[in-house]
Formats: sequence, structure tokens, C-alpha cells
Amino acid sequence: MPNIRRTQHLGLVGMLLIAVAFTGLQLTAVTGRASPDTKNYLSYALSLSGESRGEAGRRAIAYSCDSGQHASLSPVPWTNRKTVGESEEQCVRRLNDSVAYWTRHGNTSGMTAPFANQRFMAIFEARPGYPLFLVPFFAVFGIAWGLWLAGLVVALAGSVCVLLTLRAAGASRRAGLAGQALYLALPTGTVSMNPLSDGLSLALGTAVVLGCVLLLRDRPGTDGGSGALPAPWPVAAAGPRTGVALVAGGLALMFLVRYSQALLLAAALAGVLVLRSGWLRLKQRQFTPVLRAAGLCAGLTVGIYAGAHLLGWPMGEDSAQDLLTHHYQRPDLPNPWPEFFVQEGVFWSAWLRRQAASPFLPVLLALSAWAMLRRRSVVLPLALAAGAAGLLNQAGHPNLGQLYGFRLLVFLWLVPALVIPLLLDRPTRGASPVPAQPEEVGGGQRDGTVGIAHQVRERT
Repeated sequence: MPNIRRTQHLGLVGMLLIAVAFTGLQLTAVTGRASPDTKNYLSYALSLSGESRGEAGRRAIAYSCDSGQHASLSPVPWTNRKTVGESEEQCVRRLNDSVAYWTRHGNTSGMTAPFANQRFMAIFEARPGYPLFLVPFFAVFGIAWGLWLAGLVVALAGSVCVLLTLRAAGASRRAGLAGQALYLALPTGTVSMNPLSDGLSLALGTAVVLGCVLLLRDRPGTDGGSGALPAPWPVAAAGPRTGVALVAGGLALMFLVRYSQALLLAAALAGVLVLRSGWLRLKQRQFTPVLRAAGLCAGLTVGIYAGAHLLGWPMGEDSAQDLLTHHYQRPDLPNPWPEFFVQEGVFWSAWLRRQAASPFLPVLLALSAWAMLRRRSVVLPLALAAGAAGLLNQAGHPNLGQLYGFRLLVFLWLVPALVIPLLLDRPTRGASPVPAQPEEVGGGQRDGTVGIAHQVRERT
């Protein structure tokens, strides 16, 4: 028992040291992270805090323009938060003029300030979860520090979920800590710190993956059949009910934060788990828990889609029209899909050329593939499903302005964060089909599973 407690304490110390190091690094940029969409979420949160729509818009503009003065003039389109040569005063004047223009042209209702036409702003009206999450941070710490602390909480929560996911699947302490560190060091950590809904959606997605692991493992504390290492508290005691709560609760909250990503994650998990259950059935192995998890994710997929439809939130065709009409500033296309698929081809060909020129992600994915071939873990199909959800999310927004970024594709980066740490553990041997044989002791026999204390008494 003392050794187990000492091991758990070492794991906790390691987790805290990684969190402290990440926090220290983030203190170098408390502001300067705002993107063009930050002001939309910020004005929504300030409206929820009790500000008038006009005052919320003015404060959101002030923060965004001030943040732009601290941002680097990056050539990357989606991270370029400041027009070259634009002063803070010019930025404030430009955005205030835009608000006045769209107010005169009919955008006079809603929680977000009228930074664009009402149809475009409806996209952010359909994401109340992130602004609601920001409200207590603003109330206590103000806008600048509140946004920074909210991002820090989101990033650390996601990293801890990755650590617990690996440990619940039977990975070692060092593998779990490596997963936490990778999550914070990769773009998953960067996106989590940005004042946008993507980070909170990602953290909730890691909780969903953790819940799936709890549903799929054979028994508490083990990885259903890979020579499991005992998991620490609290995951050692968590069972299928906890897994159901994490999956259903995580996707329900994701629905409020970014429902399109929740829909894609639930659908990807359902699809991968159905395939996994079919493969297990062909191998004449236990497939019922996997099929039940697939059914849960499939049911949640239907619920998310139905909920968004009933609430009248923008759907797939709205997203295609948004892309092709420059945020609905041009007339809708009668049939947007042919042109949309042309844009898909243009985007992905350019994206592949970009990856060839800067192959950081391809190298990590290749290393992940190698780890999948060498290791067996319940985490592997779940990581593939998360990566597929990221690719599908990017496919729904084939905008060349996102070419150099990783915000929409961020779930794909969960694959290396969850899979590469498994290489730190030795390959696990499959369970022997032959039970342990009793061995002779003196003139009799004893079972091969005899306890250590029993052996000591026999020696004495």
C-alpha cells in the first residue's frame, strides 16, 4: 500500500509540474490572442453579464483592437489579427462604422453586437455555451485576465482528460504524463488558449473520449485485454455508468458550445465503434460493450442533429452558402454543392502541398501509425474517431484562409497526443490460453496464484 500511494503521489506531482510549466509559458502572452471572431463571443458574454447590446459591442471592440496591437503581424491569414499599419484608433473607428452600417441594415436583435449581417451573426448566436462559460471569469477578473484564465482552465482540463484516458486504458504513469505534455505542447494547447469556442469544444471532446474508454474496458482499472496496468484513482473506481455520464454529458455540453463539432464527433465515434464491433464479432471475441457504446453515440448523433434542426440553427447548406457568398453578402446560389466540392478539391490539394513543405503533422501521424501497429489499446479506435471528426470539420469549411491554421482541424491532433505516448510502454503480450499450472510444494501442491504472504508463511 505505501508503494501504491507513493506512485500516485509521483503521478500527481508530475501532472502539477507540467501544468505549472505550461502556465508560466502562457504568462508571456496574456493578451494579443484575439481573432476576428473573438469580438462576437465577447459581446455575447458581456450581454449575458447584463451589459446592453451597444455597450457590449463597444467593450468587445475596445478589447479586440487593443489585443491587435500586441499581436504579431503574421502572414498566416487566420492568425493575422491586425491590418498592416492600422492603429488602435483606426481599428476602433472601422469596427464602430461596421456596427452602425449593419444596424441601419436590419441587424437590431440578438445577443451579439451587429458586427455583420444578422444571418452571419446567427452562427454565433447558436453557440451560447462558450459565452456562458466566460461570464464568471469576466465577473471576477475582467475581460483580459478573464479570457486568459478561461483559456488556461480549458487547456489544463483537456490535458488532464488525456492523461486520465491513457491511464484508464492501462497505460503507465510516464505514458499518461507524456500524453498530458503532448496535448499542451501541440496545437491542441495553442487552440485551447485562444479566446474562441474551439478550445472548450476540444476539452469536452477529450472528456467524451475518456467516457468511451470507461465503457469499453473489461473491468475498472484495466484496458480490456492488453495486459493492463492498474489505473489510479479516480479512474480505477469508475465504471460504465461514469462512462455513459461523460459521453452523454460531454456531447450535450458540446452541443451548446459548437454543435457541428459535437455532431461530427458523435457520428465518427458511432461509425468507428460499429466497425470495431463487427471486427470483434468476426474474431469471435466479446463485442457487446463496443456495440452498446456505438449505439449510445449513434443515439446522441440523432439527438444533436434533431436539436439543432428544431432550434433553427444554421445547418450544412448554410455553411456552404456562407463560404460561397462571402458571409451572405452576395445572393445565395440555387445549388451550392457543385461549387462547394470544387472548393474542397482546391483546398485539400493546397493543404497537401502545405503538409509536404512543412511535414510536422505528417511525421506525427506516421509515428502514430507505427504506434498503432506495435501497441494494442482501447484508445486506438477512439483516437481514430477523434481524428476523423477533425478532418470532417475542416472538410465542412474548405476555406483557403484556414490553410495555414489548425483551429478547425484541431481534433486530428488528438491522434498523436493519445497514441504516441503508448510507445513509452513495453508491448503487451496477449493472455496465455493455457491457465497457470499448480506447482509442487513439498509433498503437496499449491496454486500458481498464491499470495506473497502465504509463500512467506510456507518458508517459515
